[in-house]
Amino acid sequence: MTAAATAARRLPLVLRNRRFGTVWTAQVLTQAAGRMFQVGTVWWLVGHAADADRGLASGALLAVGTLPAVALAPLVAALIARRPHRTVLGASAAVAGLVALGTAGWAYAAALPMAVVYGAALLLAGCQAVFDPCLTTSVPELVDDADIETATGFELGTQSLAGLAGGLLGPLVVDSAGLTGIVAGCAGAYLLAAALIGTTRFPAAATTADATAADADATAAGGDAPARPRPLRRILSELPFVRRVLLCFTAANLFTTAVFVVMPLYTRTVLHADGSTVAALEAALGAGTLVGSFTAGRLPGAPTALGAACLVLMGLSLGLPGLAPGQASAVGSMAVAGWCVGVIGVRFVALFQRLVPAEDRPGFFAVMQALLGATFPVSSLVFGLLGDHLPARTLCLVQALGVLPVAAALWWTGRREPDGPEPAAVPHQDPAAQPIGDAR
Repeated sequence: MTAAATAARRLPLVLRNRRFGTVWTAQVLTQAAGRMFQVGTVWWLVGHAADADRGLASGALLAVGTLPAVALAPLVAALIARRPHRTVLGASAAVAGLVALGTAGWAYAAALPMAVVYGAALLLAGCQAVFDPCLTTSVPELVDDADIETATGFELGTQSLAGLAGGLLGPLVVDSAGLTGIVAGCAGAYLLAAALIGTTRFPAAATTADATAADADATAAGGDAPARPRPLRRILSELPFVRRVLLCFTAANLFTTAVFVVMPLYTRTVLHADGSTVAALEAALGAGTLVGSFTAGRLPGAPTALGAACLVLMGLSLGLPGLAPGQASAVGSMAVAGWCVGVIGVRFVALFQRLVPAEDRPGFFAVMQALLGATFPVSSLVFGLLGDHLPARTLCLVQALGVLPVAAALWWTGRREPDGPEPAAVPHQDPAAQPIGDAR
């Protein structure tokens, strides 16, 4: 390797691979826009629009924003498999941009009906539900084989950073420019992302139809037929330990993801603060998650014991603003809760990678994400409805009381199998799927 080539390899991947760098920039724009719209619109509902039923209104909006990723998963998978990835990415970003642009124009001309706000949220979430998995699938097309892990790290890290930036900007833009300003900003980001993808050349890639034809030819020629993925029920029946852990995190998510409903209500009704406080809480949660992701590998202890301890700590931190109201306690609690989310995500994804057989991992993680994601709309609606009848401080305590029994169940699960099951294969950590997290 020449000196020039060695120097080029030292550059960050997004700088030495212009194709990947351009698509990565588009990812930053779309995910930041999606998060900015979600957080900003919730704050608009709580702080400016909804005089009554603030909790239900904001909870329903969050539920609407998460439904496409769960309900459309099979259709999205088929679309990505059958269409060129560049077309899917560019079209989803462009459609989102046009939806946001039309909504911004309507908001500028007249007051938006609430149905239009919810409809825009649903359409934008649908576009994002197509864009994100298509980008993940496209990584091997955009980079060399040796750079796949680095590219995946950039992609997954960007999700947290873009979510942090969008969550920080959303309430601030709403306070300064209203709903029109935030939707117009999202439209610009989506359309710029579509333009960037349109200028990027993707290598030709085989579609599912091509792969099916190749498999049929190989079988006709006397080769072995490709192994078909097994149903999830059969996978989990052979891995009872994994099944119990997954159920624990599904239960925990019902209480932890409610923070995105509770914190805006808490800011409005307890702190009597503006959007900058909501932005500070979002930033604390995102920063804590990043730190937890980077420090998880250095913590001692078995995953179940460490996970149970993190859930206890998370429960205490979520309950702290209810016992000791104030901005400092709220920001601190969000930072600690985010750190716990990061630690649990990294440690348990690594555990699942060890325990689930290699041929079953794609189906397992896809269904795991759908299962955990399905808790978010339920949690948003339930806590939003409760928020119209109970004080926000009480909701904080409900979250804490809900998480603590799950921590005990997870600890007991580890005690039942003190030595842990035998690994299925050499681990390959994939942080794309977090067992517990923000579901954003």
